[in-house]
Amino acid sequence: MKYTFFKNTKISYSDTGSGSAVVLLHGFLENKSMWQAQIPVLSKTNRIIAIDLLGHGATDCIGYMHTMEDMAAVVLHVLKELKIRKVVLVGHSMGGYVALAFAELNPEMIKGVVLLNSTSRADSEDRKQNRDKAIKAVKQNYKTFIAMSISNLFSEKNRTLLENEIIKVKDEALKTPLQGIVAALEGMKVRKDREV
Repeated sequence: MKYTFFKNTKISYSDTGSGSAVVLLHGFLENKSMWQAQIPVLSKTNRIIAIDLLGHGATDCIGYMHTMEDMAAVVLHVLKELKIRKVVLVGHSMGGYVALAFAELNPEMIKGVVLLNSTSRADSEDRKQNRDKAIKAVKQNYKTFIAMSISNLFSEKNRTLLENEIIKVKDEALKTPLQGIVAALEGMKVRKDREV
């Protein structure tokens, strides 16, 4: 695990392999460990950088809200530190929102963008209300919020089939501090529509 500092905040990342740079961006309530099965395979032919986004994993928070542009600035900071000029970004869910913000702000650096279970659309009014409800729920009962949020990502059949994996995902999610969760929800709620 490697660290850099952005606005006096510790940013955690990994840097494995050599070749074309591929940046892996995790989703909400996740961290760079979600990519641990993919990194050994991908790093055989590419340089793989996985970053803990603001308020997730071993990366600290910088404020009440982490916009997708704030998180994109962290990605840019890491890439500059590593002297990387061209990248393929792979973003899962919230990581996809960050990838799109980064691509919009730094188009000259983009070789490709992959979105996994993500969207280029802004939140609808209903979705914004749901994020507000989520903020209230996590403040009231942090552990229950995480348990329900992670379980709801899986179909009923897969909750049984993938029980051990889901426990690991919940354990990783519990490492996300309350402020990291709130800051990400606030940032996702106000993200720009990047539909082409």
